[in-house]
Amino acid sequence: MGQSTNAMLMYGYHLGSGDGGWELQGLGEYGELPKLDWYDDDFQSAAERKLLADIAGFTEEWSSGSEGYFDRERAAKARVSVKVASHCSGDYPMYVLATKVITVYRGDVKEIDPTQDLAVQPDWDDKLRTALDTLGLNPTQEQARWLLCSYWI
Repeated sequence: MGQSTNAMLMYGYHLGSGDGGWELQGLGEYGELPKLDWYDDDFQSAAERKLLADIAGFTEEWSSGSEGYFDRERAAKARVSVKVASHCSGDYPMYVLATKVITVYRGDVKEIDPTQDLAVQPDWDDKLRTALDTLGLNPTQEQARWLLCSYWI
């Protein structure tokens, strides 16, 4: 079993993490997140559930025999149009709220056409702002931008 390292290019906001320091305004005295009604111990999953419920109206939970669940979930994620992507490491993840994520896995090469692959769509910033408002988060980063991240698994 070896180590895997990936490069990730994302358009959005760096949110940071509890382990590496949150990149958000309004933190507590010790750098902790403000009180968020949706947050539990798993930031990424909790944020995704909140976005799916509030933006896409998807509150269904998977259970055995849930025919078509993953198709409905995929459709809801497409309506949300943003994701909380993790980077840094599997054991100590940091987060980016992103509209686009390009991942290059260890040993691979991906050709990037800047005019196509990096063209910021007119609605991306609005979608990111809606997601931030839904989550009650205010990043220290002033505006969305392209962020190059690494991920060590």
